[in-house]
Amino acid sequence: MNYLKITFIGLLALATTSCQSKTRETKNTPITTEASAQDLSSYESAYFASGCFWCVEAIFESVKGVKEVISGYSGGKEKNPTYEAVGYGRTTHAEAVKVYYNPKEVSFETLVKVYFGSHDPTTVDGQRPDMGKQYRSIAFYKDDREKKIIEAYMAKLKNDKVYNKPLATEVTKFEIFYDAEDYHQDYEKKHPDNSYIKGVSVPRLKKFQSKFPELIKKNSH
Repeated sequence: MNYLKITFIGLLALATTSCQSKTRETKNTPITTEASAQDLSSYESAYFASGCFWCVEAIFESVKGVKEVISGYSGGKEKNPTYEAVGYGRTTHAEAVKVYYNPKEVSFETLVKVYFGSHDPTTVDGQRPDMGKQYRSIAFYKDDREKKIIEAYMAKLKNDKVYNKPLATEVTKFEIFYDAEDYHQDYEKKHPDNSYIKGVSVPRLKKFQSKFPELIKKNSH
């Protein structure tokens, strides 16, 4: 969102309903998440961006076969970006997630299905209420196989006329992923009373879960 163009009153209102609500809470905090304390080397990884990473992380973590999801930044050229810089649109990065998954339990094809089925890929530069290049839709691929899977699924969506507008999702070669600050990890789980979580993240998560009940882990919140 272009925060330079909104009024002070508008900024106060957004503070309770935006993924930007805790920008100044912590800077450059080392990652101490559960993922950093476990060996994830045996898992495959996939990368996606589709709006506020608090929402996207919670969605993928509810999927069978997904071991861990890390919130972070990708798709840009700046080194070691911070939440404040990315969130205020001062970099070319987008909020993104790194998904660790067991390919014996869930395929990359299914993760792509989850990705497109959990946001509006026709929205240019954002997922409301979070708008701006930092919230754009990006499906990252690590090799030609993944690229073909993503492009084939997008072609299917187009051929099936699932949307009445063109897809805005960028299909981008993965380069690098920067972990977000520690307090962003598992944000939806740790802050259930946050107004953004209650008003945006949880409804988005529940909408996805109701759409694909067969993909959801047992006892997923």
